[in-house]
Amino acid sequence: MTSKPVDDLLAVMVRLRDPECGCPWDIVQDFKSIAPYTIEEAYEVADAIEQGDMAALEDELGDLLLQVVYHSQMADEAGHFNFDDVAAHVTAKMIHRHPHVFGEAKAASAADVESRIWEEQKAKESRKKDQDSVLGDVPLALPAVLRAQKLQKRAARVGFEWPEAVQVLDKLEEEIQELRQAIANKDQANVHEEIGDVLFCVINYGRMIDVDCETALRDVNAKFERRFRGIERELKARGKTFDDTTLDEMESIWIAEKLKEKKSA
Repeated sequence: MTSKPVDDLLAVMVRLRDPECGCPWDIVQDFKSIAPYTIEEAYEVADAIEQGDMAALEDELGDLLLQVVYHSQMADEAGHFNFDDVAAHVTAKMIHRHPHVFGEAKAASAADVESRIWEEQKAKESRKKDQDSVLGDVPLALPAVLRAQKLQKRAARVGFEWPEAVQVLDKLEEEIQELRQAIANKDQANVHEEIGDVLFCVINYGRMIDVDCETALRDVNAKFERRFRGIERELKARGKTFDDTTLDEMESIWIAEKLKEKKSA
């Protein structure tokens, strides 16, 4: 083992992948088989942050780093690139995307950096890649809500954007009417499409008023879970189960849980 922790980790991965004395499971993995673990680890990092658990965050960041090392080792074995190349590339990219820190550009605020400087630098990078679409750098594997936001943001960058956010609400009402019509027609394929349109429209509105819909949906998931667990606790306290509880009773407990949260806020 070497003296630096990152070098130790790299050496461990080389050993795990060694065809002669490595781990049989690790040896047979490839980029596609490891990718789901990479995504899972990223979500576990986000969950540790959401929980405010720094010990878990330290652990999960290590697991996520392992994923970077894993992919880099497989790429090195195939002669594509190695971990040092990955680190050098992202370092150069960060310097390029921060001309207000490493160059002569000026940034008035964090919002200015995100809306102007980063978009300008990303546009330059896209031109260098000779992409045939402004949407070309939006990964397919992103969660649907996050990908929708990024697609909309890319389109807005070239002027494909409603002038006012309120116009998106008008469009949302139109999409809801189309959804109602599809339901009335019992056209399941059209219902599927129209629900997608409604969701896309809501996400677009959220983006235009600076609400991150991925985070908003995560927060409302947590709120739903919290209140539903409150129903479970109350039923248990009453010696009841869902089977012998009516929807009206559950709704009453739900409202009580909601009021408790408001009082404690």
